[in-house]
Amino acid sequence: MKRNFINYRKNGKKGGNFWDNEYKKEGFLAISDDPSEDMIKFTNWLKREYGYSHLNATMSVLDLGCGNGRNLLYLAKTFGSRGVGYDISGEAIKQARKKSEAWQLTYEARSIAPPLSAGDQSQMIVMDMMTSHFLKADERKSLVEEINRVLRPDGFFFFKTFLLDEDENAKRLLKESPAEEKGSYIHPRIGVAEHVSTEDEIIDLLSPYFFIHKILKSHRHKSKGQAFKRRSVCIYAQKKA
Repeated sequence: MKRNFINYRKNGKKGGNFWDNEYKKEGFLAISDDPSEDMIKFTNWLKREYGYSHLNATMSVLDLGCGNGRNLLYLAKTFGSRGVGYDISGEAIKQARKKSEAWQLTYEARSIAPPLSAGDQSQMIVMDMMTSHFLKADERKSLVEEINRVLRPDGFFFFKTFLLDEDENAKRLLKESPAEEKGSYIHPRIGVAEHVSTEDEIIDLLSPYFFIHKILKSHRHKSKGQAFKRRSVCIYAQKKA
């Protein structure tokens, strides 16, 4: 699973250089060209519930932490959508632009920290997939406010992040390498702060602006009663009228 979303302004060149190296050659994490399975499940759910009202050539998608553009490219090829992607890695953005030359997709090499450059009510979908956990608490709150601003009425926010509940690996990291903010630790490989949220914390963050349709938690975080993989959660959230 890729983790290509460092807040460059706050964490400096260390994080940005880490991800440039990851995209130039396979390193600590496997960078995939295939679209995210969780994102495909989300778009399939949208189709079942709303038809193509949110998935068509008139819609625009903002991908916060787009990496090499794999998810925006899938949406463009499948539904004809337009899109904008942000990523802190200049190398990732270079690859995304090269792959997307035939599609209405644009990319910016920048942090996802607010303010966002997208206009008011300009996006039908905003995706934050394993991205904003690198931001500090005040930035995460401001980012949600900005996502609400740029979403069209009844637009959707697809959010995926780490989940603290029942995650023994996360609890160990919080104990061994605590960061300044409660619920955050220093990533052992990248060397920057990474936040892990409880379900209640996520609901409190989103509920002022969004109606939460689904909360999907991963379950392969234990094997034979032992810590196995990091736990994550996907949220399908719709902008309140």
